[in-house]
Amino acid sequence: MRVFEFHFNPRLKPDLIFDSFCYEPENIYEKRMGNLYLVGVLKNVLPQNLHFLDKLAKIIQKEYYRSIARKPEKALKESLKETNEFLEQIAKKGDVSWLGNLSFAVLSLIPHQKFSGWELNFTKVGDLKIFLLRGEKIIDIDQKLKFEEITPWPLKIFSNIVSGKLAEGDVLLISTIEVTDFFERENLLSEIGKIPYQIFGEGLKKIFDKKREEILKISGVLLAIVLTKEALAGKREFITPKMYPKEFSLREVFSPFFAFFKKIKLPVLLRPKLPGRLKRPEIKLPEIKLLKFPKLPRNLILILALIFFLALGFFISQFQEEKELKERQITLKEIQEKVNRAKSFLILKTPPTEREANLLLKESFEEISQLVKIVSHLPKDFQSQVFSLKDEVSKTLFELNKLETIEEPELFFDFNEVSDTGFVPQKMIFANAQLYFFSPYSQNLFRVNQNAQAEIIEIDQKFNLAAFFDKVVLFFSKPNQLTILKEGQLSQFILQEPYSDFNFDDFASFRGHLYFLDKNSAEIIKYPYLKNFEWGSSQLWLDRKEKKVLKTHSLTVDGSIWLLDKDSNPATTYICRYYTGRLQEKIVLEIFPEPKEIKKIFTSATLPYLYLLEPAQKRIIILDKKGQIIKQFQSQKFDNLLDFAVSQDGKTIYLLNGLKVYKINF
Repeated sequence: MRVFEFHFNPRLKPDLIFDSFCYEPENIYEKRMGNLYLVGVLKNVLPQNLHFLDKLAKIIQKEYYRSIARKPEKALKESLKETNEFLEQIAKKGDVSWLGNLSFAVLSLIPHQKFSGWELNFTKVGDLKIFLLRGEKIIDIDQKLKFEEITPWPLKIFSNIVSGKLAEGDVLLISTIEVTDFFERENLLSEIGKIPYQIFGEGLKKIFDKKREEILKISGVLLAIVLTKEALAGKREFITPKMYPKEFSLREVFSPFFAFFKKIKLPVLLRPKLPGRLKRPEIKLPEIKLLKFPKLPRNLILILALIFFLALGFFISQFQEEKELKERQITLKEIQEKVNRAKSFLILKTPPTEREANLLLKESFEEISQLVKIVSHLPKDFQSQVFSLKDEVSKTLFELNKLETIEEPELFFDFNEVSDTGFVPQKMIFANAQLYFFSPYSQNLFRVNQNAQAEIIEIDQKFNLAAFFDKVVLFFSKPNQLTILKEGQLSQFILQEPYSDFNFDDFASFRGHLYFLDKNSAEIIKYPYLKNFEWGSSQLWLDRKEKKVLKTHSLTVDGSIWLLDKDSNPATTYICRYYTGRLQEKIVLEIFPEPKEIKKIFTSATLPYLYLLEPAQKRIIILDKKGQIIKQFQSQKFDNLLDFAVSQDGKTIYLLNGLKVYKINF
């Protein structure tokens, strides 16, 4: 068997990589598995995937020769299964840049034990072509493969395997699409088919030499396998412009100068006369007169020098700008490819593919936003392309993340209209179909009903936190006082201090039990409900094994306790659900725009949603309890968001924005 690998101009296209791999048995035990041949090409390649084809080849080769107890066809199936699993894993991690860009062929050739020939097993994905040359016949054997549509989840790239028998003198050609198109365009396949298999490599070289100029315009790979009993060494050749250089020599360039100097008889320079040496006749050097140039004024010389350097600087600047433009165009093309892949995921309309599309689009938006910052000095048409792509990506992200921009939100109540009361609200709670406003900086409570009618509940007390329990509103005052509002009557209860220096940052109630968050000590304190609006001793609720530094100041309870959290990367925000003191799940907030600083989280046992307030980006976010986006509302009028409250059915949201209360129905 003899193998020829032709690689045509590997560096012609920066975003294209290809390679061929030939594996032979390393010992007598592996001989029954035969030889393994692989050809791969990857288009629109990203920098992190420059060795992608090598990884695939190593996985297939390692699994194929792993066990000699298996039949070769079974070994090939197992190696392809291993490859599919590898591709699925990297796809789940977000690397799907190879989807739609990968072409790969796998062939195994095993000496047949019953007849004088070989058994062929092969499969492929993508637009590679596999031809069988037998005599002067050319057979497109990969037409026998029935290619199924790639299933996106779970990922399945390699599927069917085709088997056949080959005889001595047969030739297999595996070529990438650009090489195949070149052969068909130049009518070379029939000419190649006439080459005797004994001199197949030499014959191919002669054909390529005739087409040297056309070959330098293509980029791809051709693997030729000549089936012969003779163990002849194969050959790998890289066909590049360096193979066909134009004749060039320094002698030709400087020949006029050489001719000039030949005409001049240079004098012989003698050393000074020394004692004991023979005296030689002295030869005088001919007088050489140098050409004299007119002396230029000094100012003119300076002006000419200035013009020269200005022109030089201009040309250097133009060169650098053109170079930068090419680099930015490549970046823009890569981003566009990523956007196209994301849109292809959206066609399938399934949660996993929508998640992948969202991640790709978010990455694209970050990259295009960086590009926008550095293209102001580049040509206007290129700037237009960049801004157009950014608008396209942001629009798609807004739709995918269900972001609704409200130009004029509905005004429910304005505290400016009751400015004579001197009340400035800071926080709010919805209870018994009414809104209650309070502040840690001023006394009294303020109540507004559904008809936006307001009244003051006078009390010589400032309140920090509030919760709702069984038609009763509970207001908390630091350090440990609880005020109970029931049927218009106020009463108080003093909670036991959990430890010294405690400081409660948030408060919620579930079935009468009280839960307080102390972010400084990283504790959640529970007060069990006894009866008649009395509570027992404080308990440290978090399991000691789960205790960590809480990076949140907000909690909410629906049977589980939900907390906001951040890791060491400030850009990554999580929602953590705890139950019986232990962490149950951690949901990554993969929403757009990327969360910066969420101030409050809220839910209840009767609501299916989680509500998040983010003043920094003037929005409120509604998620289901699996972390899937339900709706986002954003408005430029939400420029001083302090707090929010939700109606019992969860369909109405009230937003406290400075002295105004806005209302959203969804």
